[in-house]
Amino acid sequence: MRIVVLAGGLNTERDVSLVTGSMVSDALRRRGHQVLLLDVFMGCGRAGDNLEEIFEKSSETSLRVTGVPDTAPDLAQIRAQREDQSDCFFGPNVISLCKMADIVFLALHGENGEDGRIQAVFDLFGIRYTGSNYLSSGIAMNKKLAKQFFAANGIPTPCGISMKKSECTAGFAQTGMTLPCIVKPCRGGSSVGISIVHTPDEYETALNEAFRWEDEVIIESYIQGREFSIAVIDSKAFPVIEIAPLEGFYDYKNKYKPGSTIETCPADLPAETAAKMQNYAVAVAKVLGLDTYSRVDFMLSEDNQIFCLEANTLPGMTPTSLLPQEAKAVGMSFEDLCEKLIQLSLRP
Repeated sequence: MRIVVLAGGLNTERDVSLVTGSMVSDALRRRGHQVLLLDVFMGCGRAGDNLEEIFEKSSETSLRVTGVPDTAPDLAQIRAQREDQSDCFFGPNVISLCKMADIVFLALHGENGEDGRIQAVFDLFGIRYTGSNYLSSGIAMNKKLAKQFFAANGIPTPCGISMKKSECTAGFAQTGMTLPCIVKPCRGGSSVGISIVHTPDEYETALNEAFRWEDEVIIESYIQGREFSIAVIDSKAFPVIEIAPLEGFYDYKNKYKPGSTIETCPADLPAETAAKMQNYAVAVAKVLGLDTYSRVDFMLSEDNQIFCLEANTLPGMTPTSLLPQEAKAVGMSFEDLCEKLIQLSLRP
């Protein structure tokens, strides 16, 4: 098949997305596909270029990617590097190349990737793509909406509130929340902009950090305990994986710097607890309409209560990502995983 692996973009998860795209591209090439790794924002060449043989020469024309840096990218610097300096989100030839492909593997993360907007554009162009539809993607990406869906369907989630920058409450006492709490961007990913707040003085700093990335934030109760994640593919839960950072919490550095986090799959949990958590993960995918694949994150409190944090509609596929580790635990190679996601997405 002709496959475009679409990665990059212009958000805080750009570097992670590029590494996901590089690994997926390599895996699909090993399966004999003609694969073009494409940066959705930078595009390929210039408008009007001859694209006739680009898939046949994809190993030469594909993007070259290095690893994930310790910090989120400088988006202003990235924007300045684009040759045509267009205001269009899609770089030169992106739509044309995606229309030429049999399917687009979405290796995008975060804003303009997981939030449904690209999926909606592709639906209008008749472009096939991996993952969930635009509506389910948009709901899952918005943590405020997702939490409302969880609560309405009996899926336990930390209590919390949302706040827009224009309605910002500077004093913590006015929020009605208790300490400690979590402050995080409403639609962000990779733990960028997240803070754990222990004192009222830390609250203002945490707000400023979260609002640096978005105009709406979530303030929710901090759950002291163990962190877990579960992939759901084709309505079936994979084994539970436990995430235990060596220092601090599961932030950007601990997610993507090898050796920063101990990940155990299957997790050391009583069978009953693991099964209950897996059932919640399948329920999350169902209520949000995530019909192809997703990954759901949980906390298990010190008194063994399960709390669902969020759902990821396009989970990472980097060397430290959780989904490939869960697949490996059930005997599925990385190549098999990529191929399965494509086949599921091509179903009528």
